[in-house]
Amino acid sequence: MLDALRQSLSRYVAFTNEEFAPLAQMLQVRNFDKQVQLVKVGDTDHIINFIIKGLARKYFYRGKDEVITQIAVENDFITSSVSFLSGRPSAYYIETIEPCTFLSLTHANMEKLYRNNQKFERLGRLMITHFFLQQQLWDLDYIRFGTRERFIRFTQNNPGLLQRVPQKYIASYLNMKPETFSRFKHLLAKNSLSVG
Repeated sequence: MLDALRQSLSRYVAFTNEEFAPLAQMLQVRNFDKQVQLVKVGDTDHIINFIIKGLARKYFYRGKDEVITQIAVENDFITSSVSFLSGRPSAYYIETIEPCTFLSLTHANMEKLYRNNQKFERLGRLMITHFFLQQQLWDLDYIRFGTRERFIRFTQNNPGLLQRVPQKYIASYLNMKPETFSRFKHLLAKNSLSVG
């Protein structure tokens, strides 16, 4: 489990065994069944989770409709970011899609790591920058691409998720109606869906 996290973090900063040890001691292994709400709107999210096994989603309600903003898979992080970083109440729900195993770190322990080791402070800065850029690129895709292009890009980049994630969740994530998603999926199966 720790190896997967360390490998993921090495994209930002490489740690020796000795440097990584304080983080390893602060992590908590948490297991959840599917469809467990970890965070609700109004909660303060004090925990960031690294997914070892399973899928989770982050969403909010617009009227009666769920709007999914993240589908997190193995080796992804999930938290209600604004709440975690600011201490303010969450505007999101976080819920497991499949049974999940997480490595979890509290905000208080993250701050201890920052204070005690400059490498962890650098790691935090680089990760926040990465997540900010990801969000900006996602926002740009929403503006730049139509529903068909978003569907094609998602299926090309995440082929395994079509079998693991309920169709209505992916439709919400891609900002399209379930019927539209179903039509595109049918065309994809017939190999008659292309960009252009």
